[in-house]
Amino acid sequence: MACDIFLTLQPGDVKMPALGYGTWQSVNEPFEKALETALEVGYRHIDTAARYMNEEIIGRVLKRWFDSGKLKREDIFITTKLSPMAMDPQKVEDCIKESLQKLQLDYVDLYLIHFPLSIIVSGSDSYGDPNFDFLDVWQKMEEQVDAGRTKTIGVSNFSVKKVDRLLKNCRIKPANNQVEMHLYLQQKELVDFCMKNGVTVVAYAPLASRGYNKFLGTIGKPPRDLPDMFEDPVVVAIANKYLKKPSQVALRFLLQVGVAPIPKSVTPERVKENFGVFDFVLDDDDMTKLRSIDKGNEGRVCDFRAAGRLYEHPDFEL
Repeated sequence: MACDIFLTLQPGDVKMPALGYGTWQSVNEPFEKALETALEVGYRHIDTAARYMNEEIIGRVLKRWFDSGKLKREDIFITTKLSPMAMDPQKVEDCIKESLQKLQLDYVDLYLIHFPLSIIVSGSDSYGDPNFDFLDVWQKMEEQVDAGRTKTIGVSNFSVKKVDRLLKNCRIKPANNQVEMHLYLQQKELVDFCMKNGVTVVAYAPLASRGYNKFLGTIGKPPRDLPDMFEDPVVVAIANKYLKKPSQVALRFLLQVGVAPIPKSVTPERVKENFGVFDFVLDDDDMTKLRSIDKGNEGRVCDFRAAGRLYEHPDFEL
C-alpha cells in the first residue's frame, strides 16, 4: 500500500505524497537497503539534496526499480535541493543538471532553495555572503520549471518574512516551504501563513531528529541536550490509547494539520514503523492535547547558529 494522502503543489496541480522518506546523513550501504525497504513498504516521496551526498545511491536504487518494472517514473515523487554553497544565479542550471545526472532522472518533482543565505566556507568557518539576494537565484529556479527539469520549485528554512518577500517578487510562486517541524516546534504562524498563500509545508526532523548530535560532532561542536518528545506523558498516553508508537502519533499529528512529514531512518523496522500511520485518526481532543505541548523556539533541534558565523548576517533568522 502506498501513501494515500496527498498535498497539491502549484503550478500544475502536482500531487505530492504527504508522507515522505527523509535521507539526511544517509550515505552508506545500510541506507541503500533502507531505501529498498522504504519503496517496498510504500513510500513514494523521497527527499534528498545535493548537500546530502546521496543522490547517486538514490538514482541507482530507482533505476533498479524502473528497470524491473516495479515502479514507473510517474509513480515516485522526488525532491532535491540547491546547495547553500551554490547560491549563485550562474550555478543553478548546472547544479540541477548535476543532480539529475546523479539521480538518473530527466526531471525532479520539486527543486528547493535549501537555505535562504549563500554560505561561504573558509577553513573551519562559514558565514553568509553579504552581497547575496535569494530573489536573483529564484529567477533561475523559475527557468528550470520552464525547461522541464523540475515540475515545481520551492524553498527550505524560509521564515514568514522571507516567504512573503518571495511571493511579492516572483513569476512562479513557491510551491513548498520545507522547515523543521514537530510536536515541540509546531510553527503555527509560519504554517498558517504558507497555507493561506497556497504554499505547502514539508516537515523535516518530524521526530525531533536525534541524529542532530551526530551532525554537530562532524563540525566539531559539542552535543546538545535535545528534547525527547517520545517520553512526553501526553504523547505516551495518546500512543497507548491507539496502540501505537509515540513516533507514529507524532507523524499522524503532522498529517492531520495538513503538513507532509519526511521521517528519516536507516533501520528497516523503523522505516516500516514510520509508515504505519494510515490506519488510525487522532480525535479532536487528542489533537488539542498535542497542540498544547508546543515549546516554540525552545523546542528547536536544528540550530543554525552552530554553523560558523551565519548568525552575524543581517538576514539570518531561526
